[in-house]
Amino acid sequence: MSLPPEKASELRQIIHNHLLKMDIHGKIQEVLAETLRDDQGPAHRTLSETDFLCALRRRGIVDDVMKDLHFTQVEVPTGAETGSPPKPATHFVDKNITHLEKTNIDPSRRYLYLQVLGGKAFLEHLQEPEPLPGQVCSTFTLFLHFRNQRFRSKPVPCSCEPDLKEGFLLEIHGDGTGEGGKMADATTMLSMCDPVHLVLIRTDTFSETALVSSHFLDWRTVLASPSGKTCFAVELMGVGSECKVPAGVLIVSLELYPPLTETLSTDIISTQQSLNRQRTAEKERLFLVYAKQWWREFLEIRPSHQSKMVKIFAQDENGVNRPVCSYVRVLRAGRLLESPRQAARFVSLLAHEKAPVVGGGGGKQEQWCSLLAFLCRGKGDCEDHATLLCSLLLGFGLDAYVCVGTKTKGTPHTWVLTRGTDGSITFWESLTGHRYLHQAIDPDAPPLALQPKPSSPYRTVGCVFNHHAFLANCQPSDAVELCVFDFQNQSRWKAMSEEALKSVTAPGTITSLPPLPPLCAPSLDPAAASNQLELEMRCLVSEHRKDLDLATVWDDHLSYLLSSALSAYELERCTGVSCGNEEFQDAVRRAVPDGHTFKGFPIHFLHRNARRAFATCLRSPFCEEIVHCRGDHVRLAVRARVFAYPENACAVWLMFACKYRSVL
Repeated sequence: MSLPPEKASELRQIIHNHLLKMDIHGKIQEVLAETLRDDQGPAHRTLSETDFLCALRRRGIVDDVMKDLHFTQVEVPTGAETGSPPKPATHFVDKNITHLEKTNIDPSRRYLYLQVLGGKAFLEHLQEPEPLPGQVCSTFTLFLHFRNQRFRSKPVPCSCEPDLKEGFLLEIHGDGTGEGGKMADATTMLSMCDPVHLVLIRTDTFSETALVSSHFLDWRTVLASPSGKTCFAVELMGVGSECKVPAGVLIVSLELYPPLTETLSTDIISTQQSLNRQRTAEKERLFLVYAKQWWREFLEIRPSHQSKMVKIFAQDENGVNRPVCSYVRVLRAGRLLESPRQAARFVSLLAHEKAPVVGGGGGKQEQWCSLLAFLCRGKGDCEDHATLLCSLLLGFGLDAYVCVGTKTKGTPHTWVLTRGTDGSITFWESLTGHRYLHQAIDPDAPPLALQPKPSSPYRTVGCVFNHHAFLANCQPSDAVELCVFDFQNQSRWKAMSEEALKSVTAPGTITSLPPLPPLCAPSLDPAAASNQLELEMRCLVSEHRKDLDLATVWDDHLSYLLSSALSAYELERCTGVSCGNEEFQDAVRRAVPDGHTFKGFPIHFLHRNARRAFATCLRSPFCEEIVHCRGDHVRLAVRARVFAYPENACAVWLMFACKYRSVL
């Protein structure tokens, strides 16, 4: 079998790197010196190549080379495009965690091999017993993000010393045009400020997630290691109100592959890191000075501005104050999301949960999460939802802003606003995906003039912002119904300097800003998940009816007909357009004989826990009436549909139905 030239070159490079790693030249010199010593004497003769190869075999050198060099057959996925270059591996797990084995990598690229060798001192889990085989227990999962690459570990049981042992292969590539295929050298890597973002998530026995730690790892210390490998302990701190309290320790090993021919000194690396920190601190200091001056000018316009919801800075999960504009970036979802409305649907499927507060008092813990922490946790507060939706809408080319204000009853809230080219204003509620067309009331209009009725639940708006603009509302009233969103009118909106905002929000300007991770495609099989949930739901209904001394007869045909209704419900949530209901009603009329009655009850969930869902359904008198149905010729039906979105966010629809003969 002949290899194409590029494959032959790759094979030669892999073998060359492997021989360098095992120091083959040193071993050959030792065998050569030993063989020459043995051959000196009366019967001295010239050493031939055959004699030398025999000596290498006797010493086991050849066997060692062939034993450690493994080649694997890489299968091409079905439907893969022909002629496309093979993609480098982005995640693999070593059987031997202390050794980087040959994998499907590009020999012309530079990689950072990050190994997690275990965890220690997770004292919160000191008293947790060892889980029995097959027992459901709380787990830790580690998520990583580095320069547009994302990874996750296998979940491991929570304990004081969790068995987190995995390896991740991170590709190091240049930023310039045409730098993608060029191997990064030491100087290029030293200038890379992008950290490895580590996020540790705990998942309990009820599938509820909690953010344990969010850590930014500066990996550039490995550039000073002569062997190209270094190992150290990473102290993970808590989040929110516990950001100063250690959560635990991870033992981490870093290895460059292939290793550098010339390493950098530790002084050069520490000087570069210090310089990065100084530049960041200076930019943040100058922006703070500007923000204070801007705020004083805003208060001079009208004394009542002191009480307006104008938020310039917000704390992230690590307690770091960051400009709110830095939480929004242009985010493109590739082919994972097809439209702005589908993006709004996806964001609404991420659960709403306020940051936990230790102790009473009723106060709200401020915590605007970095995007990776929000996506890995799968839930967050309204600010997290609004900044993500705004980023996605900007990616779809809309003029989008995050609004900070209050909703009904004066509760602080954030939502998203988009401006059309015709001047129309649309509000997007990120927690539900609902859209509201805004039409301002004219306070100077005649008393009998028709005024638009407020359609949105929002009461006041103090400021709006995106990735390059921050505007505070300086109109006489901050009521949404009276607000005119003409951002070019300086008498209505006071804007911050775009240059000042760019200095602290543009990508790569300061090291304290986490890079924006890409969205991940769902790994969930919607058909399999739907079938599993439906089977579990049938068992729960049958058991429940059995406890009531009721027999259960399922109508498979009627169950299948419910699919079209559930599909129409999800389509309506995505697009706002109702369609397909006429066909469903016609099919049900045909499936229900004359003299029979049909009842149906649809319900929507954000989780796939059958028992939790069934308990919720039974709280509705309509569902209870169907599940408890008794009479003549009772036939029951249930249908489950799971719709998978990026990040494994799920829209779960259930529909219970029954048909029975009506008795007069």
